[in-house]
Amino acid sequence: MMLPRWSRAIANLSRAGLQSNFKYGNDCSNVVLHRSYAKVAAAAADSVLKGFPNQPSINLNKMFWSKPCSLALASDSPLRVDEPKYEGIKHTIFKLLLFYSKQSQSIRGANVVYKRIISQVEKPLIYEVFNLEKTFKTTFSLLVLHMWLCLRRLKQEGKEGVELGQYLYEIYNHDVEMRVSKAGVNLLLHRWMKDLEKIFYGNIVAYDSAILPVAKQDELSNVIWRNIFSDDGSSPPNDAASQTVQAMARYARREVSCLSLTDKEAMFSGNFMFTSLETEKNSKGR
Repeated sequence: MMLPRWSRAIANLSRAGLQSNFKYGNDCSNVVLHRSYAKVAAAAADSVLKGFPNQPSINLNKMFWSKPCSLALASDSPLRVDEPKYEGIKHTIFKLLLFYSKQSQSIRGANVVYKRIISQVEKPLIYEVFNLEKTFKTTFSLLVLHMWLCLRRLKQEGKEGVELGQYLYEIYNHDVEMRVSKAGVNLLLHRWMKDLEKIFYGNIVAYDSAILPVAKQDELSNVIWRNIFSDDGSSPPNDAASQTVQAMARYARREVSCLSLTDKEAMFSGNFMFTSLETEKNSKGR
């Protein structure tokens, strides 16, 4: 069963002092860990959150209804991360160092994609909008959700996208391992990483199934409730929780559509941004 494993992992991580200190580090730039995100988990994972926060002050019923659009950054956006352009002897040296190899470019692109994910997950507003307490568990669950969004989009590009998704997963996995290790979980690090890995795969499988055309209308909401909000994975959400869970399901569906409209170049270079929660809140959330 996945629930005891998740409870055990989080309990030990919490005892080790890992709270909301889950930030992306610069030490992930060239890691290749030779692990595969393509394997299928044996079962979907449940999540643990003690209690549900108070009634949200934001009018969630009016959020995430807008028409999907591309998330690609404009060519003149100051947020873009473009490949450095070297000329002359520098270009020759970097070429000899395989800086321009497909693998090197893919790793750099995957790092930017991961930074976009972490940027969205670390925004205080995402916890405010969805009425979540910022803990390791909620941050990890949101990270997995956004990893799924990107991996799903990259797979639409065939073999190239799957390969980039592999690099993205390796960077994610290394980052999680570094954060857990820095929290003091060293003696049983491998064991807890295996638990978190199974939770990741279980969540990915559940999200994939919930987004299928044949899935029930409320399946994605149910999966989000179990993975991110639920206390034990069995009790249904109350009215306040249901409103929030449905809003997150709309957010996830809209991001799926927006990412599908985002061109390959933007995805592979990481030159896209997730939907602005600030814009949604200010324009429709009151």
